[in-house]
Amino acid sequence: MIGLVGSAHALSHYFQLVLPPLFPLLRDEFGVSWSLLGMIVGTFYVASGVSQFLSGFAVDRFGARPVMFAGLALLAGGTVLAGFAPGIGWLFVFAALMGVGNGVFHPVDFAILNANVATKRLGHAYSVHGIGGSLGYAASPIVTFALASAIGWRPTLVATGIAGLVALGVLATQRAELSSRVAHGVSMSHAGAASLFRQPAILACFAYFALVTASATGLQTFSPAVLNVAFDVPLALATSAVTAFLLGGAAGIVAGGFLAVRTTRHDRVAAVGLALGAALLLTTVVAPPTFATVLPLFAAIGIVTGATGPSRDMIVRNATPEGATGRVYGFVYSALDVGATIGPIWFGFMLDHALGQTVFAGAAACFVVAIATVLQVRRAGAVRAA
Repeated sequence: MIGLVGSAHALSHYFQLVLPPLFPLLRDEFGVSWSLLGMIVGTFYVASGVSQFLSGFAVDRFGARPVMFAGLALLAGGTVLAGFAPGIGWLFVFAALMGVGNGVFHPVDFAILNANVATKRLGHAYSVHGIGGSLGYAASPIVTFALASAIGWRPTLVATGIAGLVALGVLATQRAELSSRVAHGVSMSHAGAASLFRQPAILACFAYFALVTASATGLQTFSPAVLNVAFDVPLALATSAVTAFLLGGAAGIVAGGFLAVRTTRHDRVAAVGLALGAALLLTTVVAPPTFATVLPLFAAIGIVTGATGPSRDMIVRNATPEGATGRVYGFVYSALDVGATIGPIWFGFMLDHALGQTVFAGAAACFVVAIATVLQVRRAGAVRAA
């Protein structure tokens, strides 16, 4: 069951990065700016954020499995349609459709894991879940770029979407394994839901996710362009830097899973990892990345920030009231989409205005501010416990 949930998470992350590797081709064909392309990604994540929030309620009411299947159908189907987009405007429409499908996965995945995995194994379960996402991220730029180079961007999107629909069919044959056994959440009024989302610990979790994701998504989406335009790193190597970052993140998540089951101070794990990630990003200000250093640098950033993932998920679990798993995870993880909306637009704006060399410093600043929010989660939790 853990493996199936991790595989579904890998699929969702793979589809999240299907469009960005095609940006140079889309820019040439449609003659649009980097900022506009960033807004396509922003549209995806706005739709995903709204969907993620609402999916939390759907999971608590209907269970995880049907919500998962509907989400994957929309995500893969939207990708097929994007391959037939007659103009740039239609890509916004299909990106929104893909985003709606993408939004279901965190409420679904964590509802299944939290309900079915023993507490002592949750750190490792979260690690498998995170590794699946990182591997999906790592594979997507390489495969998408290679396919687009060979057959063009339109056939690439169509083929990718069809593969996703096939994967949906395979997952549908595993209905028993994906049975969530999630107890429906207690009935809650609108006032009660609003009160839940105003809890300081949950708001701090939301802010943490938004800040970290703005930085990470900006790095994933525009690092190849930043490295190429601002630092003269060859485009193929710059694209490989994103893969190094994502593979490093997967390795970090493995280590983070062991840390998460051996400590109760998950806030410290998150704070130290983000501080190291910020420090590594700031080295680009004094020592610009070179042919020899760019891959080790991005792999190291991925390792230290990836190690925070399982502890991050434990922090949210510990802040979640009983019977509200879907709602809290839907709300908190919708911050991923808020950050993922802001990050690419911000990075694209800086590229358009010849500020590429400041992008990595800005990403580091997001990590630094996020440290304050994760420490606030613990303080708010201590107040609630008292």
